[in-house]
Amino acid sequence: MNERPYVGLKAALAILTVIVFVVGANAATETVLYNFRLGTGGSYPYASLVFDAAGNLYGTTEEGGIYDQGVVFELTLKADGGWTKKVVHMFNPNARDGALPYAGLIIDKVGDLYGTTALGGDLACNEGFGCGIVFELTPKGNGDWKETVLYRFNGANGFQPLGNVVFDGAGNLYGTTAVGGAYGDGTVFELMPKAGGGWTERVLHNFDRGTNDGVSPYAGVILDSTGNLYGTTVGGGTYDWGTVFELTPKAGGGWKEKILHNFNNNHKDGAAPQASLVFDALGNLYGTTRVGGSAGGCSTEGCGTVFELTPEADGGWTEKVVHTFRFNGTDGHFPTASLIFDASDNLYGTTLAGGTHNDGTAFELTPKTGVEEVLHSFDPRNHLDGAGPTASLIFDASGNLYGTTSEGGTGTCKYGCGTVFEITP
Repeated sequence: MNERPYVGLKAALAILTVIVFVVGANAATETVLYNFRLGTGGSYPYASLVFDAAGNLYGTTEEGGIYDQGVVFELTLKADGGWTKKVVHMFNPNARDGALPYAGLIIDKVGDLYGTTALGGDLACNEGFGCGIVFELTPKGNGDWKETVLYRFNGANGFQPLGNVVFDGAGNLYGTTAVGGAYGDGTVFELMPKAGGGWTERVLHNFDRGTNDGVSPYAGVILDSTGNLYGTTVGGGTYDWGTVFELTPKAGGGWKEKILHNFNNNHKDGAAPQASLVFDALGNLYGTTRVGGSAGGCSTEGCGTVFELTPEADGGWTEKVVHTFRFNGTDGHFPTASLIFDASDNLYGTTLAGGTHNDGTAFELTPKTGVEEVLHSFDPRNHLDGAGPTASLIFDASGNLYGTTSEGGTGTCKYGCGTVFEITP
């Protein structure tokens, strides 16, 4: 598997406990819905998808478009069961637009799309490449879309937003930047809509390696029911293998950070979490680490883990490893995506590598029993299937799973330009 790096911020680190896994216990069928190609239509989709109310799919590609800086695309279901792809927006950094969208999109109640780009925007930042933007896409009603740049980062208040944004109940947006800020180690930010139009940005937290804080949040944050923010950093912390953190609004203004877990490179714990978190119904947090765990073979840092954090009565949190990925020819390696739950409290996710062909997997995991099932091993041989899924999955109303692969497929890129796929149970 030939892995393409995140804008020079590629991370590899390590650690955790082994659980039983099963391959193929329940039949699942994978179908490639779309193959990306070189050119203006977009290539290399790194991010997850989102449905609108009509059942159309939206996503981003890291490259492609007229300016080769990435696109936002739409997939519409046809009457015959196929899908029609349309480019909604081509990023043009020459016009102070964004460039290189790594993150997925979110959609509001009226159908507007929101996202981030890792570069572009303020051309005075980052030697003319820009430090990234937050954008909104609004449907015009005639099939076209209008893009509005909500905010351009300038380095001092953040640089390289690699994760998605999220709304709170008041319509404010929250997100992270992987670097930049007061100490250059990344930020958590808030965007607040102004009454007369436009948005105001506020940095809620500057990560600082010098205080054993986390470093470089690759993923966005999530909110709990009381408005607290939770996220991960790929590095930093007590052992410099990443953290899980909480940000709580203070009564007098400002936000207070608390480190819930420091990942430890002791070949038991996970390390280098690149993905966002997810809550279960009981308030436990679940996530993935790209490397780490008790199983070796993938690298000296391990193959990655799924972990759980449980809140304790005294305010602390207890971490346990739900699954350690293993180098055994069938299990996946290097999970970089966040997890999702189904109605039965099973978890679903992807791994960048591993599986039967070492080109990634989609998996199901039951946290209560620790049983994992590989639903699909990606196989780009003969340029048919996708390879290297880096994004989380989503469900449709019928229980089918949808996702993207960053490479593979029938496109003319060296290793394939990526795909959109569906997995049907």
